[in-house]
Amino acid sequence: MKIYITSDHAAFDQKEMLKKYLSSNHEVVDLGTESDERVDYPDFGKKIASAILNDDAKGIALCGSGIGISIQVNRYKGIRGALCSTPELAKLSRQHNDANILCLAGRFHSDQELKEITDAYLKSEFEGGRHENRVNKLDSDK
Repeated sequence: MKIYITSDHAAFDQKEMLKKYLSSNHEVVDLGTESDERVDYPDFGKKIASAILNDDAKGIALCGSGIGISIQVNRYKGIRGALCSTPELAKLSRQHNDANILCLAGRFHSDQELKEITDAYLKSEFEGGRHENRVNKLDSDK
């Protein structure tokens, strides 16, 4: 599976850890940042949202709280970014909401927790059915 990943400076170390963790089983495309020097999360949210809209892939976006990056990615029609703090929420974000970007809080989770949340997200599939009409309404102008 192809996975785009990005972060701001506050979650750089966590991004690097997840990139290494995932790269043995997935094609991981790192969209930056390249260090823990201060950057603006909206720049990286825009990068990953654009990448996901142009490719049939999943995304993982991190910032310190996960809030800023999730706000930024969800400004794009067709993006369904889900800020998830547990494996169960990550699973439901895929099953019920067809989330295409997992948003994570780098400052609030251990490496093990981030791995477990990410695994739950990547192993889950959209259920469709009763959820499909709801997801379609997310991008509807009506």
